[in-house]
Amino acid sequence: MSETLTVLYVDDEPDLRELAELSLQLDEDIVVQVADSGFAALELLDSGACRPDVILLDVMMPGMDGPSVLEALRLRQALKSMPVIFITARTQAQEASAYRAMDIVGFITKPFDPTTLASEVRRFLHGG
Repeated sequence: MSETLTVLYVDDEPDLRELAELSLQLDEDIVVQVADSGFAALELLDSGACRPDVILLDVMMPGMDGPSVLEALRLRQALKSMPVIFITARTQAQEASAYRAMDIVGFITKPFDPTTLASEVRRFLHGG
């Protein structure tokens, strides 16, 4: 049995949110909450309605992109050390290098493998 993990998945694409939620729930010890924008994620977090162990954050979203959400998280005392994993289709060498320089635990490339998404999240959280 794995440790129970609460994941907040943030993505503006409804199909990807649904796929990620189903994929993560393949691991029976993962509880998933979703948000359809960076603003919605911050509202959930600020209200206390969501207290995840990790946030999976889409990089490219309208209004407030992933790096902007990350910056907002780091300004909040209660959330400044929250582990964040970027989810992105943009993984050219220059972009990957820029992501690594940010305060994240890792990034997962879209399209992700639904059968391994949960194990990838766990691997990043355990320093992999």
